[in-house]
Amino acid sequence: MTSNLSRSRALWNWSSLDLANDEQLAQILDRGTMDDWRELYQLAKGDRDLRGRLVKIIQRVPLPLPRFWLAALAALGEEVDLSAPLPSYTDQGI
Repeated sequence: MTSNLSRSRALWNWSSLDLANDEQLAQILDRGTMDDWRELYQLAKGDRDLRGRLVKIIQRVPLPLPRFWLAALAALGEEVDLSAPLPSYTDQGI
């Protein structure tokens, strides 16, 4: 299933997809396309470890749509706190 995801433009600075790499996952969440996100969601459906790692990434990395992702992961059975403070994507101090 990862054939499309491995060609994601979000991974422009990587030579290959490594789902064990949190930085790559963060890049997909940040810069991925809708198709990338659909594939990542499908992968997370069957991988509890991946879901847990995605929650941790969302909690510490400024991303667009973090609550969307938390809600999606909650729908897959992951325990998440939808009211928890999250890093701001728009106020990164740049």
